[in-house]
Amino acid sequence: MSTPNDHDIKVLNGLIETTLDSADGYREAATETQDPHYRTLFERRAEERRRVVDDLSAAVRGMGGDPEAEGSILAKAHRAFLDVKHALLRNDDSVVGSIENGEGYIAQKFERALRDGEISATTRETVRRNYEAVKAGHDQMHALKQSLQSQRDASSPLYPT
Repeated sequence: MSTPNDHDIKVLNGLIETTLDSADGYREAATETQDPHYRTLFERRAEERRRVVDDLSAAVRGMGGDPEAEGSILAKAHRAFLDVKHALLRNDDSVVGSIENGEGYIAQKFERALRDGEISATTRETVRRNYEAVKAGHDQMHALKQSLQSQRDASSPLYPT
């Protein structure tokens, strides 16, 4: 049986699934890094993503739906690949680069949801409010990736001094 909230619930559950993937990725990155600063940063981002999931889940429940409880299988496979890659490269640059790519993906999903003309105004506001946190995370990881890239370039013997 179809309800007027079905589309909103579907959109929100898609965002929940992706945000759970993001939280799991940050939690895993926190355990992988040897740098305490990065560990703290990744743990904070994982907690922030869990708050986004909680807010989106409350909205789904408020519409009479069942919120998504797990991330995607594709993301689990991707994290397994990153574990192998990180073990081979043994540096935080590869972890930060992978996180930044994931942040781009989650930001795009939220942006698509905001452009969805079929969602209700209430759902759009929920998505917009949580997109702000997602966008801040994306921007922070992008800046960190750029900083690490600049440091690596500056230490290269080919870098002009």
